[in-house]
Amino acid sequence: MNRSFRVEYYNPRVREDIECWPVDLLARCDELLDLLEDHGPLLGAPHYQAMGGGLFELRPRGRSGFGRAFYCFCNRRVITVVHAFVRKTQKTPKRELLIARERLKNVKRHG
Repeated sequence: MNRSFRVEYYNPRVREDIECWPVDLLARCDELLDLLEDHGPLLGAPHYQAMGGGLFELRPRGRSGFGRAFYCFCNRRVITVVHAFVRKTQKTPKRELLIARERLKNVKRHG
């Protein structure tokens, strides 16, 4: 099946961070990334949340907790995952959001 979108990573470390997640979160994240490749911005809640300024938060959930993967849409058909982490608090930590926003700026600046 041809996918409507293609997922890329800001750098190899972002994918490595996701691969270190507990196996249930990793599997769910990969499922949501597949759905994102198929549906793009039409994926819908509760799988993602818009964070403003073109940044989105993919929200995989599993028995072991909650993962977060920040991404943006580039060049109409490319999705770039800019940052990922396992959430340990109720709210997304500001530090994690700052990292994602800084990387988003770099992606927008350099295409």
